[in-house]
Amino acid sequence: MLKLGGAALAAATVGSAGGVGLLASEPAGAQTPKRGGTLRLALQSDPVTGFDPHQTISFLTMIPLSFSYSRLVKVKAGPAVKPMTYPIEPDLAESWTQPNDTTYVFKLKKGVRWHPKPPVNGRELTAEDVKYTYERFLTVKGNGNRPVLEFVDRIEVLDKHTVKFTLNGPNAWFLDMLASTSTWIVAKECVEKFGDLKKAESVVGTGPWMLERWEPNVRLIYVRNPNYFVPGLPYAETVEVIIDKDPSSRLAAWLAGKLDFGPEYQQCVRWLELPVAKQRKPGLQTVEYTWFTSGLVGFKIDKPPFNDVRVRRALSRATNLAEVFESLAFSQGHWTPNPAVPAAAAEWSIPIDQLGPEGLTLYEHSVSEAKRLLADAGYPSGLKTQVEVPSSG
Repeated sequence: MLKLGGAALAAATVGSAGGVGLLASEPAGAQTPKRGGTLRLALQSDPVTGFDPHQTISFLTMIPLSFSYSRLVKVKAGPAVKPMTYPIEPDLAESWTQPNDTTYVFKLKKGVRWHPKPPVNGRELTAEDVKYTYERFLTVKGNGNRPVLEFVDRIEVLDKHTVKFTLNGPNAWFLDMLASTSTWIVAKECVEKFGDLKKAESVVGTGPWMLERWEPNVRLIYVRNPNYFVPGLPYAETVEVIIDKDPSSRLAAWLAGKLDFGPEYQQCVRWLELPVAKQRKPGLQTVEYTWFTSGLVGFKIDKPPFNDVRVRRALSRATNLAEVFESLAFSQGHWTPNPAVPAAAAEWSIPIDQLGPEGLTLYEHSVSEAKRLLADAGYPSGLKTQVEVPSSG
């Protein structure tokens, strides 16, 4: 797929739960930004369960919310950041310290204000807001993202701009989890007024744009937050998120210059459509990188036959991933096989060809070895099993 961010473009495909992407080699930051105008992008659906960040795990909700909300910390982005690396930087936090393995203390930026609209009316953000948000995150019924922070034991307000998190044990991923798009800081007044945060009217945050209106199945319109806490930002006066379920229509709009971001998931354009994109957009520049995808085969390992590692390994050895992915029109032969740690996590992953002879063998396609493993597990004639495929793919 091809990913677009301002003037930046990227492409990626599904691999064996990994993929290969293309990113424009000329960064958007090379141009001098100007105030004004409208950013336009497309999504294939409205927010599927409303606008409550604690009631969904869908990117179709998180993307619209990202224009209006902020987090304590966030993943750094921009032309200087290597794709698929995740450096953490402050968002609402000014700084933080870690006095011991299970304690984090955050100092909030002073003077941060909520959007100047009811029911919060532009009041200052405080540590009480942070405490309220995370306690709601951990207790509200229906939050599928709760496990990402279930190791938090308690949250305490030390003063107006200081909040302390105590964990129930050391957790190296804590800051990364706080940077998740499921942890937007929300206002208690909105929950009290609307009962939950599913209505568009309840979207009141501290982010760069304010949700002005939602036209279901048509578009969402955002306007610039005049009190945004980052000086000089945002540049765009408005953001328009167009709802278009037809991939051909989204592609045509992007090629015609009616969208500023790629038309697919993660603001991408599919590899299949790269030739026409290069033809219609002369000078398009790309570089390759590997990115995360969610394609996988899961096993119920608490019961036969997949509670036997030999059966699971047999299925893996019998699958010719190269044949599968190189035959897909969608990926156009671009894919990356994953070791135990996904290849896209390049800072931690060990490439398969560096695993040594024993490790490398586990990833080699071999029907004969698959048959041997099944026979050893008690299935010399093979086995039948039910396969469940989610409707979302």
